[in-house]
Amino acid sequence: MTSGRRFDAVLFDRDGTLIVDVPYNGDPARVTPVPGARLALDRLREAGLRLGVVTNQSGLARGRFTREQLRAVNERVQQLLGPFDTWQICPHDDNDRCACRKPAPELVRAAARALGTTADRCVVVGDIGRDMAAALAAGAAGILVPTDVTLKAEVAAAPTVAGDLAHAVDLILRRQRLLTVASARPGRGGHVLAIRADSLGDMVVTGPAIRALAAGADRLTLWCGPRGRAAAELLPGVDAIREWHTPWIDAEPRPVEADQMRTLVDQLNAEQIDEAVIFTSFHQSCLPTALLLRLAEVRRISAISDDYPGSLLDVRHRPPLGLPEAERALSLAAAAGFALPAGDDGRLALDTVRVRAAAVEIPAQLRGRSFVVVHPGASVPARACSPARCAPMVAALARAGHTVVVTGGPDERALTASVADRHAMDLGGRLSLAGLAALLAAADIVVVGNTGPAHLAAAVGAPVVSLFAATVPFGQWSPYRVPTARLGDAMASCRNSRALNCPTPAHHCLDQIEPTAVMEAVATLGRNSNGEAAR
Repeated sequence: MTSGRRFDAVLFDRDGTLIVDVPYNGDPARVTPVPGARLALDRLREAGLRLGVVTNQSGLARGRFTREQLRAVNERVQQLLGPFDTWQICPHDDNDRCACRKPAPELVRAAARALGTTADRCVVVGDIGRDMAAALAAGAAGILVPTDVTLKAEVAAAPTVAGDLAHAVDLILRRQRLLTVASARPGRGGHVLAIRADSLGDMVVTGPAIRALAAGADRLTLWCGPRGRAAAELLPGVDAIREWHTPWIDAEPRPVEADQMRTLVDQLNAEQIDEAVIFTSFHQSCLPTALLLRLAEVRRISAISDDYPGSLLDVRHRPPLGLPEAERALSLAAAAGFALPAGDDGRLALDTVRVRAAAVEIPAQLRGRSFVVVHPGASVPARACSPARCAPMVAALARAGHTVVVTGGPDERALTASVADRHAMDLGGRLSLAGLAALLAAADIVVVGNTGPAHLAAAVGAPVVSLFAATVPFGQWSPYRVPTARLGDAMASCRNSRALNCPTPAHHCLDQIEPTAVMEAVATLGRNSNGEAAR
């Protein structure tokens, strides 16, 4: 039984990634594979993955070599490295402003179509930032293999970094294995308790793992915190929801009350839970929750734990660092013996019936129209652009002819009013979470920081311009499997600090984003496969 193959295909940049970069090379005799390339590629072939090449070749546009010479060089590459299932080549120069020259996404999309799959089931391996930007814009995964020409900023901004091709292949195959359940555990079924006591975004990215638990349970109860309740109600597969403020998880913890703990244990015991799976973030301990579950006589408990759990856990899972949060949760479900059902490919998803019903909240003047959503707020201050930076972004988009909608929660009305000003429709505090999901599903593009609505946008398939603060790893928390453009200084001094409040006097990682960069990102993500404006 498997949870669904994460990748169908691996797409490689050519020069600097598969072969030593010889600028504008038209001579097959000068083709030299990078060390270990043939062995690495053969491992992927043996694993059943299809391979492709996506390469910029501006030398054609500049007259540095002919199409016949390019064909001869590519044939030599295949002689040395084995066959590729598709070759996608951009013959243009930057001045042509085509849709296929990386960092534009069309080469990746075209390769996916040629291989009978979708871009979000491909991984792109390259050596420079253009390769990673093209992968993200297409919705594919990206692995950077740096060389001497790779910029430090490109390394910092990459979703994943590998030391060489062999390491990149290790990462790809490891992710495949983590999401595979070798065999069903005997005695499946029963009453399963899934626990995710965090906020909106954490709940949404755990959705695929919760669906896996639901597929193997007779009954699934979801234990959530008050900050995640609205998101929990939108997740498919949940039979019942238990809301409880968890003092060792919630960002604003209340005192630990002994009477409340005893009451919770009694309630859990009465529900006759057969097993529980505890989902936590990197900084949270699962062990207090596991102790409560043991006192409630839960028979089997699984969790990710770096701390010694003693007899509190039956399954102690320790996935490698750097996995996207959705896959980290799925890997725990797999370790516990649960897999996604047939036909479920592991994307983020919401209950479509509830989201469609909430579409009535969308203002009538937006229905059937093309529009861009800007969500300026964030769950913590360090991840939000200042209003002084967001307002010019909105104004620039409006001047360029976009209809712009600004969204925010009930406590963000002053923020959204300031950012929208006279240039955009202000919906701050006017939508339920389901209504916000419906609005994001109808939008062309969503411009948002690393916060819950970014994952909500990914769950409804909306492309995301990610105003991503460097405080947490991009590969772990970026919008999952949707077209994305990353903006923000990945080299900022707050990088990987996990700070809730910006530790620097000026918010460098976000407040240096120019409106022109946002407009360019919106234009890139808003183009269809023919290079024409979407909708």
